[in-house]
This record gives sequence, C-alpha cells and structure tokens, in this order.
Amino acid sequence: MKKYSTLIIALLLGVSLIIGGCTTPKVMTTKDLVAGCTTPKVMTTKDLVAEANEHVTNVPVSVAKELLDEGGHIFLDVRTAKEFKMGHIPGAVHIERGLLEFMINNQIPDKNAQIVAYCKVGGRGSLAAHTLVRMGYKNVTNIEGGWVPWEKAGYPVE
Repeated sequence: MKKYSTLIIALLLGVSLIIGGCTTPKVMTTKDLVAGCTTPKVMTTKDLVAEANEHVTNVPVSVAKELLDEGGHIFLDVRTAKEFKMGHIPGAVHIERGLLEFMINNQIPDKNAQIVAYCKVGGRGSLAAHTLVRMGYKNVTNIEGGWVPWEKAGYPVE
C-alpha cells in the first residue's frame, strides 16, 4: 500500500507541474522561479532583437527623414558617446543603451512623446524602443538599419 501511495504522490506532483506550466519559459520571470522552474530558454542577441522587433514599429530612413522635417519628434540616439560625437541626427537626445532605463525619465519624462530611436545598424535601437514601450512610452519607433543608412542617404548630420 505504501508503495502505491508514493507512486500516486509522484504522479500527482508530475501532473501538477505539467498543468501548472512548469515548462521552459521563453522569458524567465519571478513567478517562474517561485513555481520551481529554473531553466529559462537561452536566447541569443539575434533572438532578443527579433523579439523586440515583434513589439516595435521600425521605419525606413526615408520615413525617419520625413519625421525630422515635420518636427515634433524626439530622435533618441542610443549609441556610445564616441559614436555620438562622430556624428548624429540634428537635435538628437543622446542616452547610451546601457543607461537608458536609468536616464530616460529625466531626459524624456513625457510618456506620450513622439520618439524615434536609433543606433548604428538597428539592433540596439530596436532593443531600446522595446524597452521604452515596456516602460510605458506610447509613441516609439526605431529607424530600420539605424545610423548607417541615414548617413549613406546623405541626410543631415551634426
């Protein structure tokens, strides 16, 4: 009898873990840790950028140029300080990607601001735009391809 009760308990535990969703989650959360799941899906940089792109609007440089010309948009450069000093979109606000979460509320407190994020080739800009959306910013886009196609197009540079 004792043998069967141990087996039943083991089966019930296994079923409860399956029903409770203790599978490898795409993104580990505190809830997953509490539930006993400790194996998050390992994501590459490419995976993270692809996930971010699912949640942000990417615009070609020609559209970004139109937004600059029309005014009322804040261009957010998330490249390094060295990259920014080498040239940037006129009037751009500079916050390095690694400091974005800590500095954005001071630099751009308006969650309804029209923000156009960019980096060198698009990845950091996409991650930054996704972060801003997650932080409650409602009007965020990212320049597809980033700074490189902007510069190649001969658009204005400071």
